[in-house]
Amino acid sequence: MSTNITTIVISDYRSQDLTIITKLNEFSFVNNIILIRKDEDIIIDNDCINIFSPHPFGTDTLKKLSGLCKTKYCLFIYAGETLTIEESVIEKFLKTAESNNAGIVYSDYVEYKGEEETQHPLIDHQQGSIRDDFDFGSVFLIRTEALGNFVQTGENYDHAGFYRLRLLLSQNMPIIRIPEYLYTKVPGDLRKSGDRQFDYVKSDSRTLQIEYEKAATNHLKEIGAYLKPDFKIIDFDKAQFEYTASIVIPVKNRKSTISDALESALNQKSGFKFNIIVVDNYSNDCTGEVVAGYSQKYKNIIHLIPPGKGLNIGGCWNLALEHESCGKFAVQLDSDDVYSGNDTLQKIVDKFIEEKCAMVVGSYMLTDYKLMKIPPGLVDHREWTFENGRNNLLRVNGIGAPRAFYSPLIRQIKFPDVSYGEDYGAALKISRIYHIGRIYEPLYYCRRWEGNTDSDLTIEKLNQNNFYKDGLRTAEISERQKYNTENDEKLYRR
Repeated sequence: MSTNITTIVISDYRSQDLTIITKLNEFSFVNNIILIRKDEDIIIDNDCINIFSPHPFGTDTLKKLSGLCKTKYCLFIYAGETLTIEESVIEKFLKTAESNNAGIVYSDYVEYKGEEETQHPLIDHQQGSIRDDFDFGSVFLIRTEALGNFVQTGENYDHAGFYRLRLLLSQNMPIIRIPEYLYTKVPGDLRKSGDRQFDYVKSDSRTLQIEYEKAATNHLKEIGAYLKPDFKIIDFDKAQFEYTASIVIPVKNRKSTISDALESALNQKSGFKFNIIVVDNYSNDCTGEVVAGYSQKYKNIIHLIPPGKGLNIGGCWNLALEHESCGKFAVQLDSDDVYSGNDTLQKIVDKFIEEKCAMVVGSYMLTDYKLMKIPPGLVDHREWTFENGRNNLLRVNGIGAPRAFYSPLIRQIKFPDVSYGEDYGAALKISRIYHIGRIYEPLYYCRRWEGNTDSDLTIEKLNQNNFYKDGLRTAEISERQKYNTENDEKLYRR
């Protein structure tokens, strides 16, 4: 291979760091090795160029790399996990980059957990892959000129430097995944997927979230998908409803929790008329019998059974919305969760009226099965702001709970008939035009237990979910670009 590369190893000072550096020194096309580490007192290899930084993906580090990297490509390796990689793999990365004029090349890999070998596929990058936790694996090749382009922006980040760099790079260069298992690693984080998904809301991540939002917002402005805080106002007097609100509960096989959910809904105190619509999606335990018993006892509970099998959660929501007794506002309650108090419904409707919004989202407390608080506790999505919430929504993977919708609008938009991301897809569409109101106090107890559908997902299911949401974002970015173009043209014609 005639092309030389600079190899950048991000170290956390373990013995395997020296092992991977020794291996890299044997590769004929490695021009030099740059070692990024936090502690100046620990020397791993004197033959490396050492960069000492507490922020390996920060602006200062990337500036130094831009000055040091004289080759066309840089190979980034995160050495915090035991890695095995061969020279032929790097050659494949280089050939792929050259033939596709790629800005980043990455690949699938094999994981070892003890003696267990598992294939770990990644997913293809697309325009909507702007979430800050997109996974490139532990080894990826990057075109060096991207470092210089990032430095020229003049932006400063402690944590979001590489994130901003790859967003900037994606505007002009393809990001290519090689769908082959080209290296092996032993993962450092062995937690279940359900335990990892709330890392971003930990108190010590707030500074990171602000930086990531800034980077994502700048990117959206550059690609013409940024939306200013101008919203279409909802006129709630246009449509008349018998019920002001409907609590919507899609349910399947929740015999142990559905009674709690129903009691929570029935206990709501409000100054308006409301009902409860339960969509019983062909449970094969005794859930249906429990719901039937409640609907016979309480006149404001509507027990709906879909006309046929096969609906997902989104389809169940659409069925509830189409019911003649659906209220003006449709309010979510999952079948294994409960409201935190008897005034939750009132607070949500008050927020609709106060801010004339098309959707309201509250905050929730994570609990165990017995409704005891568990870490990280309150999830309030305070990254959402009136000025920039709908732009930042394209970066984050969720919007919060409980969610409530102005029924005439959500009937038009409709939920995608899926059981993951149906609410997120609807929120993206709504926020393009309308204001979404937020309530930052806990309105909802979200149970985390082994019965959750996302308690411990396989890598294949995680990939499927992430790729689906990236696709929603890709479509929404395109719609927002069209929306901005059309509005700019209208202003021009004036």
